[in-house]
Amino acid sequence: MQLPSIAFLYELFEKHPSVQTDTRKLQLGDLYFALKGPNFNGNTFAMAALEAGASYAIVDEAIPNSSSVDNRILQVDDVLTTLQALAKHHRQQFTIPFIAITGSNGKTTTKELVSTVLASHYKTYTTKGNLNNHIGVPLTILSVGKDAEMAVIEMGANHQLEIASYCTYTLPTHGMITNCGKAHLEGFGGEAGVRKGKGELFDSIRNHQGTAFVMSDYDYLNEMSKGINEIITYGASSGDIQANAIDHHGMISIEGTKGFKERIDTQLVGTYNLPNVLAAVAIGLYFKVPIGKIKSAIESYTPTNSRSQLMNWHHNQLILDAYNANPSSMKLAIENFAKIDSTEKIMCLGGMKELGEESVLEHQALINYMQSFNWEQVVLVGGDFKFCQHQYLYFENALEAKQWLQQQNYSQKHILIKGSRGIQMEQMIAD
Repeated sequence: MQLPSIAFLYELFEKHPSVQTDTRKLQLGDLYFALKGPNFNGNTFAMAALEAGASYAIVDEAIPNSSSVDNRILQVDDVLTTLQALAKHHRQQFTIPFIAITGSNGKTTTKELVSTVLASHYKTYTTKGNLNNHIGVPLTILSVGKDAEMAVIEMGANHQLEIASYCTYTLPTHGMITNCGKAHLEGFGGEAGVRKGKGELFDSIRNHQGTAFVMSDYDYLNEMSKGINEIITYGASSGDIQANAIDHHGMISIEGTKGFKERIDTQLVGTYNLPNVLAAVAIGLYFKVPIGKIKSAIESYTPTNSRSQLMNWHHNQLILDAYNANPSSMKLAIENFAKIDSTEKIMCLGGMKELGEESVLEHQALINYMQSFNWEQVVLVGGDFKFCQHQYLYFENALEAKQWLQQQNYSQKHILIKGSRGIQMEQMIAD
């Protein structure tokens, strides 16, 4: 049997330019790619996908009882690599900027801000949510329409050579590493491994004479970006684009000191968001988005998805930041929360994932750090907090912590809820 070529599949894609890997989300006419994982096999849903309205099913196993629809079932060697190859072929049809963003902390917020700024002036396509892995990146590329003027692609990674693999089919023309912190230490093999892994984006940019946007206050990013064809720098105290961070009722405002002079009032919690906001300004200015549009776009952006959301909850002011957590982002969140002018602060922290052999030590170090501040109450939830020495409240999971929180009947308090995605700290305030 002759396998379908990428060129043939691309002809089908041009007629049916919507790809789906989940039969529950299928729309009429979608191309269904039957991916496999440790706990699922998309091939077993191929017939259901066609019955649900998929135009074709791309599979890598023989499908039983399929004789009536064999012309709509296309078997390839491997569905995932075919999806990635199709994404690369689609990417090669464009000559527009493809801006790749990675980093340990803040990459999704930065991606959202950058795409919001660019979309104010250009037809912009970007990563939806955090579809930033080996499946999400090719799906994002395939979602870029022919009318695109800009594409912003978020890349997540937890081990070496992952970013490098994404670059082979994203072919980024521009790149940004938000920072390199203590995230996914287990997979990367320590902090040096994190820099090496994230640095694969700059390696690709360097090898293809691209442009890097660099937070020049971070010496290690200056070092990692050496040799790149074009470097645009930004920072609080250095760079082509500079600004000061201002605490504005718990939110961050920035005031330009170099490259622009405007003040921008955001809806983001914490002055630690300065690099994320300034990155969006720097990229907007580089691509000649008028500063008025940049200001309006950033000021109108509201964080969602449990990312530094400031909300009123039962007559309390609550910061919900339950999408991810690592030692670097936890420390920043604690520092920011400590700056709030109140003695009535309740801090609820969930365990941190993927820290490997250093996990208990990192959790203990965080506990030791938070002891230098005054809190009305500290609640630790799950993960390796279980094995640490402390005088705080501890619960095995977020649902137990929720029961405790409901019994307190807090009012007029400041509450921080933060933790790794796997701990699901948002359950503490779920109705």
